[in-house]
Amino acid sequence: MKRKIITINEDLCDGCGNCVSACSEGALQIVGGKAKLVKEDFCDGFGDCMGDCPTGALKIEERESKPFDIEATREYLLKTKGREAVWRMEEAQTKHETKEQKTLPCGCPGSMAQTIQVTKPSTVSANGRLDPQLRNWPVQIHLLPLKAQFYRGADLLVAADCCSYAYAGFHQDFIKGHTLAIGCPKLDNADSYREKLASILKDNDISSVAVAYMEVPCCTGLVKLVEAAVKDSGKQIPLKKTKIGIQGAIIY
Repeated sequence: MKRKIITINEDLCDGCGNCVSACSEGALQIVGGKAKLVKEDFCDGFGDCMGDCPTGALKIEERESKPFDIEATREYLLKTKGREAVWRMEEAQTKHETKEQKTLPCGCPGSMAQTIQVTKPSTVSANGRLDPQLRNWPVQIHLLPLKAQFYRGADLLVAADCCSYAYAGFHQDFIKGHTLAIGCPKLDNADSYREKLASILKDNDISSVAVAYMEVPCCTGLVKLVEAAVKDSGKQIPLKKTKIGIQGAIIY
């Protein structure tokens, strides 16, 4: 995948090691008197190491690279440096996650990532309405952040846009207890969705994935891209598929 990652100009590097100490993930080492990026999948691309470089040898570039593997990084730190190193790494990730949430991709305050606390069970209230079960914002795949609190240990629901209109009990029977991602495989960029979802699955602790899609032929594209994203993530994540008819019934 194409992403932001650190690069080191060896001609400028004096081997001081400041960047190695500043890297919370253990992606950098001094090799032959020069700083080296020894594990691309340990580099989160945030550039915490850059501020401690006295010669300006480090910079962030966007190029093809392995995705950041937070689970492998956590395991490596635990084995080599102990639990405190894992806590420092997680603290750095949380700091940048918060910073990313404040950096709005389209200049719209409504795009800021939020975890919604669902405080009520889904019951019919006095006015005959069901209590909402949405627990994350945004929900559109294109706008979803790559890392967020609402992914941790989450059951992810990837749903076609039309499902919530066709199926009356969508909050109760589908959204409840899930982190939601919606999109349309016909009108939107399916390849972009596949890459985005693969990154989310790769870099977060997702417990399971459910796909809700319509019976119309074009909607099977959503199932295919989610299946591909799970495969691309390299993880064994349970996947459940539900087809909804245009008259509102669950087909299977």
